[in-house]
Amino acid sequence: MSRIEEFELIIVGGGPAGLCAAMYAGRGMLRAVLLERGVPGGELLNTEWVDDYPGFEHVLGRDLAHKMAAHAVAFGADIRQENVESIVRREDGIFEVATSMGTVYEAPAVILTAGGTPTKLGVPGELEYAGRGVSYCAVCDGAFFKGETIAVVGGGDAAVEEADYLTRYAEKVYVIHRRDEFRASKILQERIFANPKIEVIWNRRVLELVGGPAGLRHLELEDTVTGERHTLPVTGCFIFIGFSPNSGLIKQHVAHDASGYLITDDRMMTSIPGLFAAGDLRVQLTRQVTTAVGDATTAAIAVEKFLKDRRSGAVGAQVGV
Repeated sequence: MSRIEEFELIIVGGGPAGLCAAMYAGRGMLRAVLLERGVPGGELLNTEWVDDYPGFEHVLGRDLAHKMAAHAVAFGADIRQENVESIVRREDGIFEVATSMGTVYEAPAVILTAGGTPTKLGVPGELEYAGRGVSYCAVCDGAFFKGETIAVVGGGDAAVEEADYLTRYAEKVYVIHRRDEFRASKILQERIFANPKIEVIWNRRVLELVGGPAGLRHLELEDTVTGERHTLPVTGCFIFIGFSPNSGLIKQHVAHDASGYLITDDRMMTSIPGLFAAGDLRVQLTRQVTTAVGDATTAAIAVEKFLKDRRSGAVGAQVGV
């Protein structure tokens, strides 16, 4: 039987946006709870150094995450380690947020800051060798490949930037791209073209990741122009081909773009009244720690006004679908 807990605000996701929202909710004296499936910090925990957060010229991602969490707790944030499975808004305007622990959290407002998930290649061997040669985080796993030959799959900013980063550990880094030019910014491209440890393999796609008991051994590649197959010996494969927002937690229709990123108004409210979004899963030009906390600040303050309007009988205007 489900256990029900009632709040004024539920924050889903404990990255920078979620922690900032929790801090402002505490300052606003709201009865709020933050639900995070893992250790608070989000992608900061997968980032070695942060050099572009105001006030911190050079700070470890995990240290910044710890400071953010401690700051939120100092203002009374209630942070709970629970895995959210669904978010549903009832006809009376109350949201039901169900978790895998069997608890249903109820509140008239939700701030969704659940980030996203790396896109998979979807080829044989990818899941089998995850953690045994296959990775989606260079900062997390790069040090395990000191002196080895590895591959990076992708052609955007993330792939190119992480390939350059991985050369501090690997002896050789192949960048595999299915086209004959990158989507990455020119300055990042120039950096890897100038790096003697990096070799770009154009017009190739990964067909299979092959290994044994010790882990990954090689990649099976196909030429996207000729169809010819090649074997590329590597012990590591880092995949950076996209990022999918975790908007699937919402079990009702909500306005989004073609990639699933949520559309919000200037107060961060989505097309569902009372449901706010902040951080990486929201439609915006760039996704940085600074934009995440900016979104969250706006969302948390907007929630205060939303709750006040709700108590007085007024409701916020919906974003057009």
